[in-house]
Amino acid sequence: MSVLSRVREDVANVRRHDPAARTPAEVVLGYSGLHAIWAYRVARRWWRAPGLKLPARLLSQFARFLTGVEIHPGARIGRRFFIDHGMGVVIGETAVVGDDVLIYHGVTLGGKSRGRGKRHPTLGDGVVVGAGAQVLGDITIGAGSTIGANAVVVHDAPAGSVLVGIPARDRRARADAAPAADANASQDRDDAWLDPAIYI
Repeated sequence: MSVLSRVREDVANVRRHDPAARTPAEVVLGYSGLHAIWAYRVARRWWRAPGLKLPARLLSQFARFLTGVEIHPGARIGRRFFIDHGMGVVIGETAVVGDDVLIYHGVTLGGKSRGRGKRHPTLGDGVVVGAGAQVLGDITIGAGSTIGANAVVVHDAPAGSVLVGIPARDRRARADAAPAADANASQDRDDAWLDPAIYI
């Protein structure tokens, strides 16, 4: 995919996720989360090239200064990644982020060890991470999962999980164990669990 095609895809992705994004020009000029992603992609390319790890790190730190988002160039991030609002996001060196992932401000994909191996989380495709959530350690969050605001996630979670609380637990399993009295109540319950702003 060409650079221009990727930029167009990114802009379309932002407009799909954020109803406040009115025009492509507004997205290109005004979305710091998107600027951070673009800087990461350049830094990532340098990181993989011989002898360019230091420039890659310097670029990532400069991008952090400009955007408030810190993405280590060693992280592996898929397509159509969107950071909404951006400020305070940290993504560590060995983190892996799938396609179509959405994260909000204040999120950390952090490590729990000082070893040089894999020590940051893996997020499957389509994961949504609410504001202020901390996802820590070499854990895997299955595709299509939702992590509520301010949750602290330290264990693996299967696809389709709804993780809230400190430490985070899968609330979908608990909700499914207690059937709602009627279909409307069931729909309300599902909508609540899937809202990334939910926290306990």
